[in-house]
Amino acid sequence: MTMEMKDSGSVVLTAYHPHSPTRIPGVEQSFVQDIPPSHSPASRKSLSRCRRINRMLSNESVPPAFSRSNSQASMDSTSMEDFWCEVESIKESREDGSEEAMLLEFKPADEGELEAEWLQDVGLSTLISGAEEEDGQALLSTLTRTQAAAVQKRYNTYTQTLRKKNKHTVRDVRDIFGTSDSSPTFETVPVSPVSPNGIQLPGQKPVWKSVSSKSCLDCGIDKGSPSIMEELSYDVSFSESITVLPKTQEWPKNQRFKKEDSALPKFIVRKSRFGLTEVGDLSPEDMKKIRYLSLIELTAFYDALGVELKRNRVDRVRGRENGLFGVPLTVLLENDQKKVPGVKVPLIFQKLLLKLEETGLETEGILRVPGSASRVKNLHQELEAKFYEDTFDWDQVRNNDAAGLLKMFIRELPSPLFTVEYLPAFITLVEKISKIKLQLQALHLLIMLMPEANRDTAKAFLQFLKKVVANEGKNKMNLWNVSMIVAPNLFIYKGKRANQQEMQAAATTAHIVRLLIRYQDILWTVPSFLISQVRKMNEAAMNNSKRQLMFDKGVRKLLRRKTMERERPERPEGAVTFPPYLQSDIPEGVIRVYAPLHSKVSMAIQLNSQTKAKDILARFHCENSHGSSQNMRGQIQSLHEIGGNIGQHCLDPDAFMLDVYRANPHAEWVIKPKAS
Repeated sequence: MTMEMKDSGSVVLTAYHPHSPTRIPGVEQSFVQDIPPSHSPASRKSLSRCRRINRMLSNESVPPAFSRSNSQASMDSTSMEDFWCEVESIKESREDGSEEAMLLEFKPADEGELEAEWLQDVGLSTLISGAEEEDGQALLSTLTRTQAAAVQKRYNTYTQTLRKKNKHTVRDVRDIFGTSDSSPTFETVPVSPVSPNGIQLPGQKPVWKSVSSKSCLDCGIDKGSPSIMEELSYDVSFSESITVLPKTQEWPKNQRFKKEDSALPKFIVRKSRFGLTEVGDLSPEDMKKIRYLSLIELTAFYDALGVELKRNRVDRVRGRENGLFGVPLTVLLENDQKKVPGVKVPLIFQKLLLKLEETGLETEGILRVPGSASRVKNLHQELEAKFYEDTFDWDQVRNNDAAGLLKMFIRELPSPLFTVEYLPAFITLVEKISKIKLQLQALHLLIMLMPEANRDTAKAFLQFLKKVVANEGKNKMNLWNVSMIVAPNLFIYKGKRANQQEMQAAATTAHIVRLLIRYQDILWTVPSFLISQVRKMNEAAMNNSKRQLMFDKGVRKLLRRKTMERERPERPEGAVTFPPYLQSDIPEGVIRVYAPLHSKVSMAIQLNSQTKAKDILARFHCENSHGSSQNMRGQIQSLHEIGGNIGQHCLDPDAFMLDVYRANPHAEWVIKPKAS
């Protein structure tokens, strides 16, 4: 079965946010067989409306003849009804006062303001202020051709707008970068294969390991389904990899996508000799640079596809400063960290997920079938009063009640989980980009852009949804069903009369959720070309600092020479002075590994072409099997690369250490627990 989506141009999403206890209305009670229809008139009304909307979406004037195949028993035509019944449920909760709807006000953008905000968001405020900031120069020095073109386009628009407004004199980009060409350009980095966690090495081909279950990261269809396999590459930026689209090609006005699981291709990301890097493996400082580069790359990617990257400008909405529901994620985490230091996902959210994972994964209709409205309301109020006191009785919470509370938590966030600012970009990646591989690449960059609290919470939620789908045989909730129920809770709707735009967005957002669930292992892996650019940024910043330090030292030395009138002996012509790190006693290819929690705290290890990070870990474990610190027992130890051209990097156990060493010879190597 296919689903039709018509291109509607831009989709306007008006956000609402509840800040009071949610009532799960009777609309979803229609799925509960033991409640007679006559006892729930609101449910009959809502279900009738859901079916009417579903027929509108299907462009049918009469109810379709529902049919099921044995293999797709849970994949029936009620899936769109699920979506609209969920929307109606949220709307009715707001209308009866159970939820307080609060519209987010979208600020109109003056000419040039969007470009100025974009330049600030990518870490290039120096182009606006005119200050000579080293970080901005370091960032510009790492850009690829398409990335530089994206920056130049936004900067040119910004300067032209300011000149029209006659606000003040704006520096020409040629003055900033010293170019004399009449068409200002940024200096770019030539595109060549990159070391996935290292530096671009011109002419070096990536080395792939043999295909096995442990040598690649694969996300796709189940083993029993037909396989459409495609390989993803992180070696070159996504925008540079796009082939030129024929001039005659247009995006289809009636784009169709199949909702069967087998329609989704199986993508494989093979591990290179540097392994793979997850989001949590990098330091916060380097992840900040990843976000800068991701926004530049996403913009260049959309430019290469001829698609406009739209962003919302929203006045910040203040949520509650205490409690559980309706509290901003950052505030909630600050409060939680006072109780559990280092926690990354709100404690209440973790507890709801744990409750459902322990007892609810096999419950038929979980997420779709609601709990009692009055019971959920009472549980909500009781949680607010007793959760932090550890006096709340979780045994009284039924599985469907927990699911209702989980969805309520997501809806009541003052700012949506996937951020208001980039909601249009999420919609556009499906409506304007037809190929799933390109959709996935755009989605990948959007995940890299998310604030840390949002990204960590979204990851925990998607991992739970993946478990729900894995139990489809018992809970009757397949990937499409789950996506339809979850989409209106993640992507914000008016809750008013459904129109064609909203119906198109319904299918679009459900498809986005489906991609998020299916390919989450790929989406939370940091693309290697971005890590390479971070390394180059760090190297450029270090070189700038060294030059400034050498200049300062030179001035002081000159003053000393003038005052002391002392001559230095001349260095013989051709003599070379090696920097301290090359004068070290440690020979080439030997690293000293530190393990503070082991009884043997350091060890010099000779690397060869086959030495992996896990080999070093195994050697330390063997040497310290009887004398390790009590603090490390039960903890997963990982080898970390610290310093040099990276802040901190938790290495993949399959990373080949000689390659990592050559990419960052000035790093320190430390064995310690991996950050959870």
